[in-house]
Amino acid sequence: MLNHGGRIQAYAKQYGIATNDWLDLSTGINPNGWPVPDFIPSAMWSRLPEDEDELIEQARTYYQCQHILAVAGSQAAIQMLPTLRSACRVAVLSPAYEEHRHCWQQAGHAVVALESFELEQQIEQFDVVVVVHPNNPSGETFDTTRLMKWHERLQKRGGWLIVDEAFIDVTPEHSLASHSAPMGLIVLRSLGKFFGLAGLRVGFVITHPDLLSQLAEKIGPWSIASASRWIASQALADKNWHQQSRQYLPQHAQRLAELLGQYHLAPSGGCALFQWIKTAHAASIHHQLAQQGILCRLFDRPAALRFGLPATEQDWLRLETALQQVVIKP
Repeated sequence: MLNHGGRIQAYAKQYGIATNDWLDLSTGINPNGWPVPDFIPSAMWSRLPEDEDELIEQARTYYQCQHILAVAGSQAAIQMLPTLRSACRVAVLSPAYEEHRHCWQQAGHAVVALESFELEQQIEQFDVVVVVHPNNPSGETFDTTRLMKWHERLQKRGGWLIVDEAFIDVTPEHSLASHSAPMGLIVLRSLGKFFGLAGLRVGFVITHPDLLSQLAEKIGPWSIASASRWIASQALADKNWHQQSRQYLPQHAQRLAELLGQYHLAPSGGCALFQWIKTAHAASIHHQLAQQGILCRLFDRPAALRFGLPATEQDWLRLETALQQVVIKP
């Protein structure tokens, strides 16, 4: 299995720092996520999940689409989609969320990692193209017209364009969710990042109904717990919270970029939920921060760090204090 953000317990053992004493900035998850109510109806624990609840209608309204399937986190779809095609050539944006490349390779497909400018030039060579938008970890964004042209070129040959929009909720106007009726355009969404509800394991696939039927058959019944479905429905319906979060998250992202820049870590990219710094000193900086109980995400291809947003003023101060102690050797 691939390494991802989090894993605080493992780092707590490695560095001898108690789990509760860590500041985890490694995941890119909204640290002030949607406030889950203290009360959850008792029926959520005693009944099997029901597809006829409010979740799909709330999701259709939120994502402005018609054809949508709820899955156990977008990771479930990432793992399942490669099994719906016979062996083919797949292009995956790089660097990007590594599970895409890994899952297509595990399913026996020929996978090539390309930067976006290479993808534009070589797209005719591939049957499936996977794009993360905005990209994780680089924050690269893509014009809607450009993406739809890629889809048209692939669709003519029975190909797919998969767009992972896990981090796009702050700028929903750039989403392809409302364009996803045509065959071959597959949009993945998640409640884990913007909503800060990674523990629910709720995501969505938006695409042509024929493909959704195939995917639903593969996944099987009851893939999302009743309580998760209920909480997700409430979160998707909370328009006031959506609006407030879309206002403050970009401000916090800018604050993080400026803070990192003050300590010679000017971001190379990012989005409203994280900042990404390419640096040859990534491993050393990661280690020095971990020694102080602060966890960021370390990448090795290319050498880079990703910082999520601190949750409180105390967390902001702790990060700044730690950055002051970091030594970057020339």
